[in-house]
Amino acid sequence: MEGMHEVLLMDAFVSPDVVPHNVTYGILASIILVVLALMVRGSLHLVPRGIQNFIEMIVEAMVKLVDDNIGHHWGPKLFPFICTIFIYILICNLMGLIPGFTAATANVNTNAAMAVPVFFATHYYGIRAHGVKYLNHFLGPIRSVAALPLMILMFVIEFIGHIARPLTLTVRLFGNMVAKHILLLVLAILAPWFIPTLILCLGLLVSVVQAFVFTLLATLYLAGAVEEAH
Repeated sequence: MEGMHEVLLMDAFVSPDVVPHNVTYGILASIILVVLALMVRGSLHLVPRGIQNFIEMIVEAMVKLVDDNIGHHWGPKLFPFICTIFIYILICNLMGLIPGFTAATANVNTNAAMAVPVFFATHYYGIRAHGVKYLNHFLGPIRSVAALPLMILMFVIEFIGHIARPLTLTVRLFGNMVAKHILLLVLAILAPWFIPTLILCLGLLVSVVQAFVFTLLATLYLAGAVEEAH
């Protein structure tokens, strides 16, 4: 168990290969994403069926998520970014359920590579939407000379909270994916057939939920940046 633990940590943080495993599987997930897009584009029907029906179901769910949280003005501009993140993370998570494969999202570097763009996009669109007034989001509800100490305190708290967002996005997804991987390995040793099959079903649920949680948090961060500060 100690040797397996060391292998998992090495794969999660530092890969000994020239091309790290998370990069290889991340590129493979990107290729799958592009191929799916080309397949759907090449076989569009007025009445969706097959893969088109499945992709349209995902897209409609993402459209509703973005429209409900961000609104009609900024939603269409941010939808491609948010929807791509969800489908990419979902593909990476599901790849970890295939024997012989591993999830690219079980590596902190992959997750950080998605969390950091979300962080910069949040403030980029916040500045585009409000200009200099975007700073009001960091100053709290009361803005006056008398409330200057409170404004400074709120700014520090908000600043720390925004800096922590990429870290929490990264670690949350990483922890859940690695925990699922370790659990599958341990149960595969204890009961090679029955129990791992049940855990694979649970792993499927975890893969979908974690992709949705990452996407939902990214959507809420972007929604908070473009909305008016009250």
